[in-house]
Amino acid sequence: MGNITYKDAGVDLDVYQESMARLGRLLRRTHTPRVIPLEAGFAGLLQLDFESPLFARRYEQPVLVASCDGVGTKLKVASLVGRHDTIGIDLVAMSVNDAVCCGAEPLLFLDYVAMSHDDPERLEQIVSGISAGCTESDCVLLGGETAIMPDLYAPGEYDLAGFCVGVVERRRVIDGRATTPGDRLIGIASSGLHSNGYSLVRKIVFEHAGLSVDDYVDALGATVGEVLLEPTRLYARPIRRLLTHYKVKAVIHGIAHITGGGIAENLQRILPDGCQARIRRSSWKVPPVFEWLQQLGQVSDAEMQRVFNLGVGMILVVRPYFADSIQHQLASVGCESWQLGEIVEGPKSVVFVD
Repeated sequence: MGNITYKDAGVDLDVYQESMARLGRLLRRTHTPRVIPLEAGFAGLLQLDFESPLFARRYEQPVLVASCDGVGTKLKVASLVGRHDTIGIDLVAMSVNDAVCCGAEPLLFLDYVAMSHDDPERLEQIVSGISAGCTESDCVLLGGETAIMPDLYAPGEYDLAGFCVGVVERRRVIDGRATTPGDRLIGIASSGLHSNGYSLVRKIVFEHAGLSVDDYVDALGATVGEVLLEPTRLYARPIRRLLTHYKVKAVIHGIAHITGGGIAENLQRILPDGCQARIRRSSWKVPPVFEWLQQLGQVSDAEMQRVFNLGVGMILVVRPYFADSIQHQLASVGCESWQLGEIVEGPKSVVFVD
């Protein structure tokens, strides 16, 4: 018997090196003048401010904002379809969309990819999506980690985690505390399911209905796989545009990212005591994908509202005078929005009215 090697244990270092060689260009495409080169370093360096007037931010009291998240069992759908170049967009969106809720400018993103075995082509596809998401969010992909763990993951399985760091001036932190009765609620459209509720989605579609990812859904004009892999919408640019436009007045009092828990749970998180959010059910049209899922699985209205975003990916709490202007600006960058309702005096809660 010869000497036991790492390859015998399921990790091929030569293939791992090939994987790493594919990723450099995907990171570099996201880099900005903030990045300080550190070839072969153990960490990434990013400059917060500059002396050069061209790039200077001139922070007075910079506050760092950090968030992390994953993609959940949407990864199972990617594996069924055999497509892995969009799931990275979801990964970036879930963390970046959280960070911008505080008014932050996303600075950097780090990824963690855990795989059953080295697969350079699949890893390149995954990171290409992460790179694309960072580019669209004006966020630097500064580094990451790839872990090969054949004993923890079945062959072909992988998992993802993402970490975002942003910055905001302390006086411009958005935490919901400025919310007052009379403020309007503006909902920004989601791109569909985003990356939440996929354990229920998979149970309905694959187990209960017996569909496959290749089945065509006439009501949606796409295959099951195409519908379920629609990437999460990235909100960093449109929200940063709004915050940059209103530099003097605090026009946006709160921002809620609508993820697991639905509209009610996520919006209530940012409400101060004494403020109740009243949302008109008829103020927006629920996209067909949610109606299809509800009918396919005979899911109750209450369960749909609790699990999914129902077409609303972000909710802004804004001063009433500026509501129309904000909607106009969102429309100018291709974001559909609706005035969902308003804040009234009452117990801290979210109420849906007809």
